[in-house]
Amino acid sequence: MSDVLSPPTRVPTVGFVSLGCPKALTDSELILTQLSAEGYQTSKTFQGADLVIVNTCGFIDDAIKESLDTIGEALAENGRVIVTGCLGAKTADNGDNMVRQMHPKVLAVTGPHATQEVMDAVHVNLPKPHDPFVDLVPNSFGVAGIKLTPRHYAYLKISEGCNHRCTFCIIPSMRGDLVSRPIGDVLTEARALFAGGVKELLVISQDTSAYGVDVKYRTGFWDGKPVKTRMLELVQTLGEIAEPYGAWVRLHYVYPYPSVDDILPLMASGQVLPYLDVPLQHSHPDVLRRMKRPASGEKNLERLLKWREACPEIVIRSTFIAGFPGETEEEFEHLLDFIREADIDRAGCFAYSAVNGATANALPGMLPVELREERRARFMAVAEAVSIAKLQRRVGSTMQILVDSAPGMGKKGGLGRSYADAPEIDGVVRLLPPEKISKTLKVGEFTKARIVAAQGHDLVAMPI
Repeated sequence: MSDVLSPPTRVPTVGFVSLGCPKALTDSELILTQLSAEGYQTSKTFQGADLVIVNTCGFIDDAIKESLDTIGEALAENGRVIVTGCLGAKTADNGDNMVRQMHPKVLAVTGPHATQEVMDAVHVNLPKPHDPFVDLVPNSFGVAGIKLTPRHYAYLKISEGCNHRCTFCIIPSMRGDLVSRPIGDVLTEARALFAGGVKELLVISQDTSAYGVDVKYRTGFWDGKPVKTRMLELVQTLGEIAEPYGAWVRLHYVYPYPSVDDILPLMASGQVLPYLDVPLQHSHPDVLRRMKRPASGEKNLERLLKWREACPEIVIRSTFIAGFPGETEEEFEHLLDFIREADIDRAGCFAYSAVNGATANALPGMLPVELREERRARFMAVAEAVSIAKLQRRVGSTMQILVDSAPGMGKKGGLGRSYADAPEIDGVVRLLPPEKISKTLKVGEFTKARIVAAQGHDLVAMPI
């Protein structure tokens, strides 16, 4: 019998790049989970990979350029590229697929939320390993799969698509109408994430408030109990699951429908974070009508003030568009007044950008680019003044901080976030070196800290 061992079979490697929003990130997580479950090795680099998958964004021009440039870079460095995501669904002016027109050498192109189509393309171009189920998937959260976020926080996508037809947006044409995930699946994934060490769960979708509308809020089952497929019951149950782990639940993309009022008691009691990411886009009723947004500015203001009465600690973050076609100076001033009166804690603003395929492009009164940018700058000056004033009020208070970075166990300080700060889009809390020698900081754990100063969009705090 020969003593020579046969060489180990090389594991096929797939390079992966994820661009765009958290919805695209969760699509990437599904694909990566499936790749790992089938025995493929994944990599963040192009070189040395057997092929590369690029998950693209196709929303605004800058995102399209970044996606096309990344595809070109992957082709140059690797040569074997599969494209998925929102840009994959876009057509060029002549009706051809935009990606294939710009990069004809790609192996395959799919649209968003197309895990199976991506896997089919991988199987054709890189056959899967012989025995994919010998090893458990490494670095995963069980049924929740692999996550690309730091291990202490994760996004939980509850639905796909959107029923609105806002004139500036092409997401429904790329991702389709609202499709809610079965509530049992959502809650099972949430529990697996908490059990795996996640301390902050960020609930995302295109329209979180509309969860369950497409299935008429039908009753599903989880843990042997009936649970309605509706935002209130979803948030309530997520809060209950999170409680034994001492974890946070944060809500994103929440339209200000009357039904959201029912969530406020859960925030006031601490069951979920008193934080809402509400995509308002504008305040003036005429601009909102041209945008085809689902609510008027006056009702939005009334609702926000009502929320603050029900839960004084609530933090509202939002995004807005300056320089929308036809926007008058009076309408823009209305928006600035709204920001001040609504006391928006965190606000982002885009100068209107003509997105190919958006019906707003045909509206009369397209403003010069310079005026759009000037209004965006004026908006941000007002929004930052409101935000900074609110941050100053926190000086002297004690807050619970989730630690994101703590070199050397935090002996020289670190970075963290309070309930008011979503990762990567809001500010941070800069943690000073602890006064007590015995005090340490650990990534993914909470610490109490006394706020000692405000610096721009951030707070400075002393761990206690």
